[in-house]
Amino acid sequence: MALAYDPLFITSDKTPIDVPSPPPSMILTQDELKRIAAYKAVDFVQSGMVLGLGTGSTAKHAVDRIGELLRQGKLENIVGIPTSKKTEEQALSLGIPLSDLDAHPVIDLSIDGADEVDPCLNLVKGRGGSLLREKMIEGASKKFVVIVDESKMVKHIGGSKMALPVEIVPFCWKFTAERLRRVMEGYGCEAKLRLGEKGKAFVTDNGNYIVDMYLEKDMGDLNVVSDEILRLPGVVEHGMFLDMASTVIIAGELGVKIKNKHSSY
Repeated sequence: MALAYDPLFITSDKTPIDVPSPPPSMILTQDELKRIAAYKAVDFVQSGMVLGLGTGSTAKHAVDRIGELLRQGKLENIVGIPTSKKTEEQALSLGIPLSDLDAHPVIDLSIDGADEVDPCLNLVKGRGGSLLREKMIEGASKKFVVIVDESKMVKHIGGSKMALPVEIVPFCWKFTAERLRRVMEGYGCEAKLRLGEKGKAFVTDNGNYIVDMYLEKDMGDLNVVSDEILRLPGVVEHGMFLDMASTVIIAGELGVKIKNKHSSY
């Protein structure tokens, strides 16, 4: 659905920041609002930075913008750390120099999307299948800027009734999926193996499978649930990104607003 654009960025303390106004009759689609938010996120980028490059439709706009600014000479000496093979291919096509965590264990800034954001800026990520590399790279970042549209804002993690992904090893995946279901059954959980092409198991960039957890109830203490999931043999990582986001840029009906960590919702 097309959304009207209010030409203001609104910070968490409700201070408006002027941006160039589009024509009064201009109506922007949700994807165009995502692009505006992505460009705002790229404003955090400075020459000489090591950047975590996110994966997904919103993050793609940010990577495109970084490549554009490099070509224009407005950014220099950027090193990108891609969170997926798909992002790696995109960045290489744009001429963005790439490296990895072995060479750059501390990242200045990561920019990525999210599937859910709660009032405390906890996230669900990984519905695109890149959660492990995303968590490794964004967890090594001094600053992590998240870009979403307003539909991704939820009252609690799992509140969208969409999948909470858990990456698992392929060995005896049914055993691991059942253990996950039992751990999460108090939250009305249904566990499903993610399928890819031709009905076969979806395989991550790391050669693993994903079990999607569909929840009916609020999980309460997310750190407790996180520990319970990660203690299960066969689990590699889950898609809850807890206390990791520094800033969330939200595209919605009133344009784009910015929420910073520990500010009021």
